[in-house]
Amino acid sequence: MNYFRIVLSEFSESEKEILLKHFSNTDDSVFAVITPRQVDRGALMSRYSRTDKSMRRIFLDEFLQNENRGEEFYSKVLLEYGDDSVAELGETQIAIEGLSNIAVKKIEDRRIGLSYLEKSSRYVAWDKKVNGEYKFFRDPDIMNSKHADQYLESCNLDFEVYSKNIQLMTSYIQEREPIENQKFKNSSGEDVLFLHLKDEGDIKSATRIYNATIRAKSLDVLRGILPASTLTNVGITGNGRAFEYLLTVLYSSNLKEERETATKIHRELDTTIRSFVKRADDKHGKALQSYLSDLKNTASTFNKKYLKSKKTKDFLVQMVECESEKRAEDKIISALLYEQSLGMSYHEILSQIRKMSSPVRKKIIKTFSDLRQNRRHRPPRGFEMTDYTFDLLTNFGMFRDFHRHRVLTLERQLLTTDHGFSVPKEVLSLGIRKDFEDCMYKSKEIFNLLRQKMPEQAQYVVNFAYKYPYFMKLNLREATHLIELRTVPQGHQDYRKVAQEMFKSIKKIHPNLSQIIRYVDLKNYNLERLESEKRIEEKRKRL
Repeated sequence: MNYFRIVLSEFSESEKEILLKHFSNTDDSVFAVITPRQVDRGALMSRYSRTDKSMRRIFLDEFLQNENRGEEFYSKVLLEYGDDSVAELGETQIAIEGLSNIAVKKIEDRRIGLSYLEKSSRYVAWDKKVNGEYKFFRDPDIMNSKHADQYLESCNLDFEVYSKNIQLMTSYIQEREPIENQKFKNSSGEDVLFLHLKDEGDIKSATRIYNATIRAKSLDVLRGILPASTLTNVGITGNGRAFEYLLTVLYSSNLKEERETATKIHRELDTTIRSFVKRADDKHGKALQSYLSDLKNTASTFNKKYLKSKKTKDFLVQMVECESEKRAEDKIISALLYEQSLGMSYHEILSQIRKMSSPVRKKIIKTFSDLRQNRRHRPPRGFEMTDYTFDLLTNFGMFRDFHRHRVLTLERQLLTTDHGFSVPKEVLSLGIRKDFEDCMYKSKEIFNLLRQKMPEQAQYVVNFAYKYPYFMKLNLREATHLIELRTVPQGHQDYRKVAQEMFKSIKKIHPNLSQIIRYVDLKNYNLERLESEKRIEEKRKRL
């Protein structure tokens, strides 16, 4: 007889009835905690680790009649003992609407414990006004300065040029890539030209796919005109520990928007996981805020003392640092074989691998690479044993896409207009280069006025098309994920180029190891979203 069945038989029928309101079942060893109060869920998990009672018995004995039990438990553990890991057990979701792209990137800098879903610049247009005004952030410091009118003029120009060209760009791309030239699946599952579709349902389906593809392409091209002040929405799922650190970071910001956002987030978290975020702005939190400011000021001091500012040469992506292929291979192969090398230390394995011939090393790497049948087959962790550092100078819009990769080290600077801007070829072909550049030059003019006294606030006026410096350090396993994901056909044409160049750099220096990156796509596409939209339509039909 199952041991758990014997133990769980202790619950009476009335207790089972109560438990079913808080747990997915009462008679199995695996169950979901569904009690409505988030704080009780986390507290139950924590208490669970400190008693030999079953979780459901703990709930009945200690939580059912005491609504404050969760709060009391966390107050004791977090404040008296400082057990930060307990704070990871309280998870919640919040939504933030009307946040600038400067503030949302600061939030999304937090890599661990938080997950984000942000409004897409590919599927949503920013051409609508609210109460007669375009949706961009009006920073209080800027609006109280003598440059307020110039700031408004610059941002409004961006939105006007962006808005008036959406339909023009859509029509241009439709003419360049007419629906008649595209292939779609008919009722028999064959790929045929649009003109050869006979079934009315197939025609409607193909038209829906095509229109979604064209719209995404048009918005992709035009997003460079938008300023960083553009308001967006973001949903965040995370645990208490991560939220607490996020609040501390935002409270220490020099931007009012970020500090006020911290206050609002804190207020809302108090309604769901209050115990987890108590320390964000108390004496402990303020001490951490001070430390974060000290880090920034110290780096600035040493920068001014020891570094001479030089104009950056134009580039897209370049490898800065990596190790020799043999050294990288030795470490990776040792890690790959470690788990099955029972009784041997990593040092012993590494010593033997170092004596291995080059053909044998190549054979081992190729064999592991060939085991991957699609990009969902992640390389084993052994491929984390070597790293690459890349310097990137991409437009800010492109940075927003790479910023989503968090299993790496990414450091970035303030957004400026110092490095020039990129112009999409479609902007040139459509003949709107002057309008596009008018936005860029106007932004640069206002940025230079604002930066003299407000370098951080000046970021708001900078367009997505302006080039932005940052560096990334990532291991080969994560490089495989990033490169394969960011070169898929439906990806934005800008970041596909960068990911392709990253692959070429790795292949040049590590030709053998680069075999693990099996699903990189080095082709170019005129309608990146077309195949993806077809797959979405197929799923829609099945549903």
